[in-house]
Amino acid sequence: MIRNLIEFTKQKVSGESVPVKKTSSKAWNSVTLLIALLVSVPIFTVLANIFVPTGEVWSHLAQTVLPNYVMNSFWLMIGVGFGVFILGVGTAWLVTMCRFPGSRHFNWLLILPMAVPAYLMAYTYTDFLAFTGPVQGMLRDITGWGYGDYWFPNVRSLGGAIIMMAFVFFPYVFLLTRAAFLEQSSSLLEASRSLGATPFQSFYKVALPLARPSIAAGMALALMETLNDFGTVDYFGIQTFTTGIYRTWFGLGERVAAAQLSAFLLLFILVLILLERWSRSRMNTQQSSTGRYKRLFVYDLKGWKAWASTAFCAIPVLVGFLIPVLILTEMMITNFETAVDARFVQFSLNTILVAIIAGLVALFVALIMAYGARLNPSFLTKASTRIGSMGYAIPGSVIAVGILIPFGWMDNTIDSFMRDTFGVSTGLILSGTIFALIFAYVVRFLAVAFNTVEASLGKITSNMDEAAQGMGYKYGKILGKVHMPMMKGSLFAAIMLVVVDVIKELPATIIVRPFNFDTLAVQVYRLASDERLAESSGAALAIVLVGLIPVFILSRSIAKTRKTD
Repeated sequence: MIRNLIEFTKQKVSGESVPVKKTSSKAWNSVTLLIALLVSVPIFTVLANIFVPTGEVWSHLAQTVLPNYVMNSFWLMIGVGFGVFILGVGTAWLVTMCRFPGSRHFNWLLILPMAVPAYLMAYTYTDFLAFTGPVQGMLRDITGWGYGDYWFPNVRSLGGAIIMMAFVFFPYVFLLTRAAFLEQSSSLLEASRSLGATPFQSFYKVALPLARPSIAAGMALALMETLNDFGTVDYFGIQTFTTGIYRTWFGLGERVAAAQLSAFLLLFILVLILLERWSRSRMNTQQSSTGRYKRLFVYDLKGWKAWASTAFCAIPVLVGFLIPVLILTEMMITNFETAVDARFVQFSLNTILVAIIAGLVALFVALIMAYGARLNPSFLTKASTRIGSMGYAIPGSVIAVGILIPFGWMDNTIDSFMRDTFGVSTGLILSGTIFALIFAYVVRFLAVAFNTVEASLGKITSNMDEAAQGMGYKYGKILGKVHMPMMKGSLFAAIMLVVVDVIKELPATIIVRPFNFDTLAVQVYRLASDERLAESSGAALAIVLVGLIPVFILSRSIAKTRKTD
């Protein structure tokens, strides 16, 4: 095959005509559109239930808890948004444009908090900062104070949730903002410096405005994860949309009302997306490419400024990664027999099973959609693939509701038919099995696989397709024999990223999972809710260790970025 490709290339260069067999890609296009439609079902289901009457349930929710859902979600977004902006943008500027002790290591250290789910932060710090915990215990030992002699902030509060999430989600802003700083033209920064601008003035007046679209994109991702969170707000007793959806579904048994709450939550997501798009359209971010590939000039910080920068970058790593990992490790070692028991093995096997299946299915679907968009780059195809892969922007609780409603209806319809026709009950074929759980994972994380596959596929020249067609290959064979071997690194990365996200996912898992089928995330949530964090430390630490995989991939990618002086 390689020899034929070489001959084809020679003919192209010499100008000779190459006989290419034109085959229709309508079938592939139809499959692409069908798959995109299927993975969009949860979103359409939630939207279709907006105007379905719910009797007095919705009015009861609106008069009692809905205002709390709105206000708590709003203030959570404001607080986390402010936190991730300060931490993400500040650290990105320091490690990119300044030199201080440890600056080169912080390039990858600042990504480590991504490996720790927010709910694990909440569980560990609640125990760490409790009255019986080591911090307050040491404070009493030093001062001699007793109970009631001093004030200590309550971690299980809205402010505590904001701090927990800010230290976990800031890497989204850090990564995108740092990439924007690295891509900026050094000529603009040199011009500001030649005009007498201080490092802070260059940052505030030149670099920050140019990086605004990337900052907005990173903050949008962080806030979407904030709205998706269930474990933290539930453990802290904060009423948000995710906890409201769960309680309305399981506590009141009102599926339509839960769907309407989900639709209300989608409004927040829509606002975030529109604000991010608006931020991009408000300014022209094109820069001269003259100085873009020159080494960036960096500021060599000295004295207290250097050590203050080191401390500013070290605090997020300590708070967001090192301290929680050390706490969980100490708990696991101390309570090894209960933390790593037979249930831990079973939950690990369950987690690995659904994660690998979801990863493979998501990769398969992403390949079909991305290659379909390559073959038919029409507006309809592109729009359908984008809609089908937007699940990452939708909270897991919303997707769960959007799946269980149609699946439950199908189960009931099939069961009624089988009872009436054959006198046999089929039970829950779809909604009561891991099929629904896998489908939820694929919808939720398809964008991760799709974007990875699409980016890799876009690097392959169309001449390869033409050469393969000239040899009589059909589209499926071209994808399998030509493209996939060239994309194997990206395909493996796509699977691993989906697997890691599935292992950490809590909202969709806790709602959709079959009866008596728990994963590591669900086990941690259950034990922590029962104040048995020590027993959950093994499962929690396993989730963190698996979460380091994408961090490793990202750190390798960062190592290949633009160099600085």
